[in-house]
Amino acid sequence: MHLCVGLALALLCAVSLFVGVGELSAGRLFGDPEQMRLMLVSRLPRTLAAVLAGAGLAIAGLVMQTLARNRFVEPATAGTAQSAEFGILLGVLVFPAASLAMKSLLASLAALAGTLVFLVIARRLPPQQPFLVPLVGLVYGGVVGAMVTFIAWRADLLQMIAVWTQGEFSGVLRGRYELLWIAAALVILAWWVADRLTIMSLGEQVSVGLGLDYRRMLLLGLAIVSVISAVTVVVIGNIPFVGLVVPAVVARLAGDNLRGALPLVGVCGAGLVLACDILGRVLRYPYEIPVGTVLGVVGAVIFLWLLARQTPHG
Repeated sequence: MHLCVGLALALLCAVSLFVGVGELSAGRLFGDPEQMRLMLVSRLPRTLAAVLAGAGLAIAGLVMQTLARNRFVEPATAGTAQSAEFGILLGVLVFPAASLAMKSLLASLAALAGTLVFLVIARRLPPQQPFLVPLVGLVYGGVVGAMVTFIAWRADLLQMIAVWTQGEFSGVLRGRYELLWIAAALVILAWWVADRLTIMSLGEQVSVGLGLDYRRMLLLGLAIVSVISAVTVVVIGNIPFVGLVVPAVVARLAGDNLRGALPLVGVCGAGLVLACDILGRVLRYPYEIPVGTVLGVVGAVIFLWLLARQTPHG
């Protein structure tokens, strides 16, 4: 299975490199400096950004579902992405000349605080009704998003906020996506502590009884989710459903062991985002549909299919 998914991702990467308004030919690539420049400046960074963002968001969703002990949450539906947007807006208002790295730091801190608030609220909900958690997350994220929109409207920054609320890769160029490698480093960290995160899914009392420092691991998991979400929002924008549907589908195929599921979740998340980006480029060629819009439709269909097939793994 892993080999087939890896080959599919490699095929999507090859297609992504040669799909776009600017004509690229594999036969002329190494003999034409302009074509090589287009490849290195635009197509290759865009493909790498889609792969890094997709893998990072999928694994952030898996980690968040482990922390919340609920399969129906992800950063985009739990206020994490909206809190990151609030951090960026705060940085623009307080530090207008802040660099992209500084905006990412502020977005990460805001996302960490917003996610922590959501988890505190989620822990007070009755565990017998798991659908309450995503509903509360949607309401909470809507409140944070409305606050961001109101402040941006008062500060005449609505157009700038729209860049972060709608994820797209059309503006990705060399020199403007490299922060996403932070997400790749956090993916490796998540795999490194995957066994401890699996123990955390058993609950606080069981985790402490097995010798796990529950609070420290909770903060580490929150940091992984928050930084990945914030960096993606800063560089690409808000991309929905990736962290929700990909872990749910992989859980049906590979079970709930995080160490075994993480590589498959990352590859499937990268493939889903890359496939939707390619689809957005060809549906209205030579114009583009933002990947956030395409994933909003595709992800909703997959999510409804998952709800209709409530059969446990095995």
